[in-house]
Amino acid sequence: MAKSDKTPLPTKHDKTIHMCCDRVLSGAEKVRAMHAAIQENSANAPPKLAPRARLFGASSMEAPAKMALQTGKKWADGKTLGVYFMDGSATQKSRVTAQAMKWTTVANIKFDFSATRANAHIRISFVADAGSWSYIGTDCLGVAKSKPTMNFGWLRDNTDETEYERVVVHEFGHALGAIHEHQNSKGGIQWNLPAVYAYFGGPPNNWTKEQVDNNVIGKYSVDQLNASKYDPDSIMLYQFDGALIKGGKPTKFNTKLSRGDKRFIRKQYP
Repeated sequence: MAKSDKTPLPTKHDKTIHMCCDRVLSGAEKVRAMHAAIQENSANAPPKLAPRARLFGASSMEAPAKMALQTGKKWADGKTLGVYFMDGSATQKSRVTAQAMKWTTVANIKFDFSATRANAHIRISFVADAGSWSYIGTDCLGVAKSKPTMNFGWLRDNTDETEYERVVVHEFGHALGAIHEHQNSKGGIQWNLPAVYAYFGGPPNNWTKEQVDNNVIGKYSVDQLNASKYDPDSIMLYQFDGALIKGGKPTKFNTKLSRGDKRFIRKQYP
């Protein structure tokens, strides 16, 4: 029999959901990223407006930011992405490099870890904050070169190999344009909303309702990102306790690229 929406929240004895928080560009960064994304890959251009047409609810000054929301985030096929470590030990750097390269074995994309800060597309920190996160795809191009575009806040020299793989492959998936699988517009997760707001509103996340909506409940537009069908085995899907989901069935603890991940990234970068 299915559990009701009154299922108790995960207790302190349950595994904490250690997940990344979506990085949101400011208005100026969105516009800068939009122009850079289109220059990088013409397929990223948003739909053209009819002559004299305006975006609904947008003034002429607001229109670029509105259009940015409809801009794709895909790098050019065969792109070599420069990666620069802003800090971190030699061990942290080598372990991240080894895991990130797993994407290059299944997609027409490359990483150059010898890039300088000036020419890097992806800039990595281990100390920007306590979280792990990455901007999505070409959104990196809208971020000032003095700031990181990716962070690994809980990976240390002695962190176990499974956690390195889970976190690094996940964040580099974002950097290539992949979204959180639980926010896939074609996904089937039915959230127990009161439980979700209560859980993520408490420690260690302490998120506001808006942050919970942005990082857990909200769905991406099909027009904005190229999403495949919902993949329960995806490295881009976090493990959620059954108490947070209607019906009480938890999602899986995924630590490796799934067959669906590989199909998706091959399609994006053939």
